[in-house]
Amino acid sequence: MKRKAAKLLLMLTIAAVFTGGCKKNVGTPEDNAVVETQEEEEPEEQEEYVLGYSCINLTNPFYDTLKTAIQTSLEEQGAHLIVKNPEGDVQVQITQIQEMIEEGADAVFLCPADWEEITPALEALKEADIPVINLDTEVKETDLIDAYIGSDNKNAGYVCGEDLIAAKPDGGRIVIVECPSVNSVNDRITGFEEAIAKGGFEVLTRINSGEQDVADVMAEVLNQYPQIDAVMCGNDEMAMEVYQAVQAAKRADILIYGVDGSPEVKQLLAEGTNTMRGTGAQSPISIGKTAVETAKAILSGEDYEREVHVETFFISRENVEMYGTDGWQ
Repeated sequence: MKRKAAKLLLMLTIAAVFTGGCKKNVGTPEDNAVVETQEEEEPEEQEEYVLGYSCINLTNPFYDTLKTAIQTSLEEQGAHLIVKNPEGDVQVQITQIQEMIEEGADAVFLCPADWEEITPALEALKEADIPVINLDTEVKETDLIDAYIGSDNKNAGYVCGEDLIAAKPDGGRIVIVECPSVNSVNDRITGFEEAIAKGGFEVLTRINSGEQDVADVMAEVLNQYPQIDAVMCGNDEMAMEVYQAVQAAKRADILIYGVDGSPEVKQLLAEGTNTMRGTGAQSPISIGKTAVETAKAILSGEDYEREVHVETFFISRENVEMYGTDGWQ
C-alpha cells in the first residue's frame, strides 16, 4: 500500500535531562536522593487521510445521504472527503476521478454512473495504487476494485414482487421503469421479475430512465393503456415521477412500487390514501458507515470483508410508522 511520505509524521521526542548545576553529595545516601528522569513521548501524530466520493448524481437523495454518512464518519476519524458530482454523466465522472488522483486521494468511494463504461477510471486508480471501495452499484470489472458494499438489491425488488402477488393474486398488466446502465437497478428489476414469474402478469412496456423523462413517458403510457395494474420502479426517484404522472391522470387504480425507502415515499405511504403501494427499503447510513470502516481497514493493512450486502426489507402503509417519515432508516 502506497503511503505519501509527506503525510506520515511519526514524531518521538525524548525530554532533555536538566540539572541545576554541580553539587557534591554529602551525608548518607538517603540525604542525597536520586531523582530519576523519565522519557516523555509526545502524542503520535495521526496520518490524515484524504478520500474521494463520486456517485451517480447528488440530486438523488439516496446518494446525498450516503455522502453525509461517509463524511460524518470520516470527520470523526480526522480524515477529509473530496466530493465530486458527475450528474449522471460517466465521462464527466471519469474526468473527475482523474482529478481526485491528482489531488492526492488515498482511496475512493465510487458509485459508477455506468457500471461498464467506468472501467478506464478504475484502471487509472489501479495504476495510481489507490484503493476503490465500490458502493451501491457494482462495477463490471470487479477485479479492479478492493471492496464492494451495497444493499441486497435483488431482494429489494423481490419483496416488491411478493407484495404485488399478494395484492393481485390473479395477475395483471404492469409497467417497469428501469435503467440498464445501473447494475443495482438491474438487480432490483431481476428480483421483482423472479417474484412475479408465475403470477400471471404481463409487462406492457419498459421505460428507460437513463434515456427518457420518466414523468413524460409515463403520461404517454397512461394514455395508451386504459388498464395498468401496477408500475415497478428501480428506485424511489423514478417512483415519485411515476406518481406525479398517475396523479395528474387521476388514475387511482394503479399500484406504484419503488426501491430506497426515501422520506418522500414513506410520507406518501403514511398518508394511506394514494396509489403508492410500497418500497424495497435500504439504508444509505449503514452503507456509509460500513464503507468508512472498510476503507480504514484497507489503508491500515488490516483484514476486511471484500463484499458486503446490507439488508433490505419492504416498507408499506402498514409498517411505515416503524421507520419514521422524516429521514432515512
